[in-house]
Amino acid sequence: MKKLNFFKTMQLIVMLAFLAVCVWLIFFQRELYHEIARDSNLKMVCGMLWACFGLSLIFVFIDFLTMADYKRDFRELDFAVHSDPMSGLANRNSCDGIIERYADKPVPKGVGCVMLELSNIRYINGRFGHSQGNAVIRDFSNILKMSSVSLCFVGRNGGNKFLAVFEESDRQQIDRFLERIDQKIDSYNQANPKVTIEYSCGIAFDEPEQLTITQLVALADRRIQR
Repeated sequence: MKKLNFFKTMQLIVMLAFLAVCVWLIFFQRELYHEIARDSNLKMVCGMLWACFGLSLIFVFIDFLTMADYKRDFRELDFAVHSDPMSGLANRNSCDGIIERYADKPVPKGVGCVMLELSNIRYINGRFGHSQGNAVIRDFSNILKMSSVSLCFVGRNGGNKFLAVFEESDRQQIDRFLERIDQKIDSYNQANPKVTIEYSCGIAFDEPEQLTITQLVALADRRIQR
């Protein structure tokens, strides 16, 4: 798609340059202009060439509109494949994609993860209904999304669990992420005292053992304080 877009752009530039040259020759070269005006056959040929050129421009613009539609459809398909429809975060497949980067080898230094769990979602579902529970999941997901900006990847790992993966980072970066979450949740709970967000988390980073990424994620999950 990028190559096609590049070639279509170059085609449009060449056509516009050719148009500019033709306009200059016809309207600023008086002898050529009068020669065309006197010869009916030459005038007809020029008219046909102008018509073909105009149609070509129209088709190029149609191609650009078609490519824009394809790009929009691709973005929508990519979002459907890689995003969780309820939370708007990356889905389990996307989480697995991040994990597969480090599959079957020790985790390099600077890679860590945080497993987060909405700890009161069952209470909310039982007390206020699943629609309210879904709303809390969406709100918590938005908090995670805003808190992860420029820090880490975050996705919904399924149910009430969420995974944050840090690459080329340090412990201060993880602490900053959790501080952002706590600040936003405090503000949220003050504004929604009846239905508050409660969460727990487990951290696995800079472990002394040579762990694989799956072992690191499992360790973070075990460290969740339930």
